[in-house]
Amino acid sequence: MFTVAVIGPDGAGKSAVTRRLQQRLPLPVKYVYMGVNLESSNMVLPTTRIALEIKRWRGGRPDMAGPPDPTRVKSLPKNRLKRLAKVAKTSLRLANLMAEEWYRQRIVQKYLDDGYIVISDRHFFCDYYAHDIAVDRSQLPLARRAHGAMLDRYYPRPDLLICLDAPGDVLFARKGEGSPAMLESRRQEYLRLRGTVPHYVLVDATQSLEAVTQETAGIILDFHATEQAKADRSSPPPVEQVR
Repeated sequence: MFTVAVIGPDGAGKSAVTRRLQQRLPLPVKYVYMGVNLESSNMVLPTTRIALEIKRWRGGRPDMAGPPDPTRVKSLPKNRLKRLAKVAKTSLRLANLMAEEWYRQRIVQKYLDDGYIVISDRHFFCDYYAHDIAVDRSQLPLARRAHGAMLDRYYPRPDLLICLDAPGDVLFARKGEGSPAMLESRRQEYLRLRGTVPHYVLVDATQSLEAVTQETAGIILDFHATEQAKADRSSPPPVEQVR
């Protein structure tokens, strides 16, 4: 079988579409959330649950931090001890993130081995591509350099990448989160992923949810038919028994 990642900025409808696909597709399908928002995760490591509880106890957001917002990059503290503490905290967070990424990939592989098509809401490679991969990594902190290299060289990419695309102002009007400029910037990051995987398809997310779901389902069914035809052609002919 194969993997499908549905990506797009916040407000594009990824979660709603991927959940609907589970019910619509006449194929064996498993769903995996492949992003950093723990409230959307259907599986996380124990260390991630602990980190989540600590953040909640301290009054922080209920999700883990995603790719850094370039407009809000903070400089390191001048105090040496505080600077070392911040570097250590960042390194530990990224180490846990990398463990989380491989944990979910292991689950994906198990589903594939069991004969399922795996549809993921987001994908770690795609979310971090513009921040930790397609940049001059020599300018990044050591932990982020390691993270980018791991995703770029070793982390499996989706077989089929479906990008739900809409302008930033449309996305902002839907959810009211972030800003139109930030959402448009994120949109452009996802558009840059064309060419990083063999199969990248753009879907107009300004359509109704039903129309987007139907179009996405059709893309997956067509891809499945193509892959099945390839498998049939590559299968060896049956051996005739000699009587």
